[in-house]
Amino acid sequence: MRRVWPLVVAAAALGIDAYVLAGVLPQIADSLATTVGAIGLGVTAFTAAYALAGTTLAKRATRGSTKGALLLSLGLFNVANLITALAPGLTVFLASRVLAGAGAGVLTAVATAAAAAMVGAEHRGRAMALVTFGLSAGTVAGVPIGMLIGEHIDWRWTMALVVAIGVVALGALALPGKDIPAIPSEAGTGAASIAASPQLIWGILLAFVLGTTSLGLYTYLLPMASDRGLGPWGFALIWAWGVGGVLGSLLIGRLIDTVGSRQLLPLLACVLLASFAAVAFLSHPWAWLAAALSWGAAGWASVPALQDALTRNRPQATTTIVAFQMAAMYLGSAAGSAAGTALLGAGLPAAQLPRGALAVQVVAVALAVVVAVLGRSRSGPRPSSPGAPPAVA
Repeated sequence: MRRVWPLVVAAAALGIDAYVLAGVLPQIADSLATTVGAIGLGVTAFTAAYALAGTTLAKRATRGSTKGALLLSLGLFNVANLITALAPGLTVFLASRVLAGAGAGVLTAVATAAAAAMVGAEHRGRAMALVTFGLSAGTVAGVPIGMLIGEHIDWRWTMALVVAIGVVALGALALPGKDIPAIPSEAGTGAASIAASPQLIWGILLAFVLGTTSLGLYTYLLPMASDRGLGPWGFALIWAWGVGGVLGSLLIGRLIDTVGSRQLLPLLACVLLASFAAVAFLSHPWAWLAAALSWGAAGWASVPALQDALTRNRPQATTTIVAFQMAAMYLGSAAGSAAGTALLGAGLPAAQLPRGALAVQVVAVALAVVVAVLGRSRSGPRPSSPGAPPAVA
């Protein structure tokens, strides 16, 4: 399991990069003599490039050396972020965000598939969850630190932090002896294979819905708390969500390997549903703290749980499936944030947003049940004896 940690560090850099710029948009706009809206396009460019590159290039990148694919995608990610840090104007800034998103999209899929290939089947859930732990830790710990650096020093040093963490991961991966096994792959496991499987279709849709509710609603946690008279608790709520996310992604791996992702996935969706209900209808600060903690834990834990549910019986298609899942999650996050902005702009009080997320999360619970049931039917019967051949899905 120690061999997976360089991939965790790389994922932490990605977790920071995916969200930190949203917190320093005004500083970047002032520095580059443009508008906040124009700089905001950089977030959109990153997300779009992430989704497009991950779903079209990730599997191709692993046709040669897995280690080479990781070094190439992480190298592109680092160079692009360095260009962002040194950007003299808007054009270079936006172009660098496209490159960073492309590197991140390929890196996420390859790193998750590589982590699963590094360990035995009995530890597959833990390995994939560790990569998600890196993403959540980077988002939870790195983003606030990066925002503080941007506010009190300079936003370019925020990007320097991302580059520094990425370089550490690159150095660890490049060390001699850090061989990474080939990722299982075969013909017919590309993008077209997603459309051929009902479970994968519903699973990708579930990733989008979870991104919309969990990550999309999180964008408005502070204004929601303020509307409920909990403004002074805002910082504590942010950290409760973050601590929950780190703990959830760190601990879920063992449960995936012992209990099973198909059993856990509907449960995690229900925990999110209960969390949204609490913030929608309760106003006590301790209820919100508990809800934020469980919200962060279930939201981040659902990422590796869904990955395992969709790939455990399809290890040869892991790269493609994870690429589509993560692309859907980030696109869902962007859609949720955009929907929240539109609703607030139309005059809806921020305190009402959780009710909308609650309604959408009911769909997520139904989708989680469908994915679990389809996964159970696909897995087939277990061998009747140790010498019996495995079931063919």
